[in-house]
Amino acid sequence: MRVDKYLWCVRYFKTRTIATNACKKGQVKINDESVKPSREIYPTDIIQVRKNQINYKIEVLDMPPSRVGAKLVSIYALDITPKENLEKLDLLKYSKDYYRKKGAGRPTKKDRREIDDYLDDDNLDLDW
Repeated sequence: MRVDKYLWCVRYFKTRTIATNACKKGQVKINDESVKPSREIYPTDIIQVRKNQINYKIEVLDMPPSRVGAKLVSIYALDITPKENLEKLDLLKYSKDYYRKKGAGRPTKKDRREIDDYLDDDNLDLDW
C-alpha cells in the first residue's frame, strides 16, 4: 500500500491530497528516510510524520482495506510517539493566542459590545 494512502486510511490526514503534499514536502519519513507519496509500506515499518509542529512516530501493524473508523485504527497502526513530543502539543495549546490581531477582519459580537461600552463610558465622562 502507498504511504500516502496508508496515512489517510489510519486517519493521520483528513484527505489523501493533504497526505500526498506532506510526503512531497518531506514531512513523512520511513525508517529515517524522506519518501515519495508512492513509496510502498510493509508491516513493521516505522513512519515519522511531522504534523502541527510535532513529530509523530507510527509503527505499521497491518494494511487496512480502506479508510477505517477511529476505533479500528489501533488494529492497523501503533502510535509510538515519545511523550516529550506529546507534551509539546499541550504547551502549544496554552501558547496560542485565541484573539485575533488588531485589524484582522470584522469585530466579533463580543468585540462590538466592548467597543460600544467603551464609547458610551467616554461620552459620559465628557458630559460632566
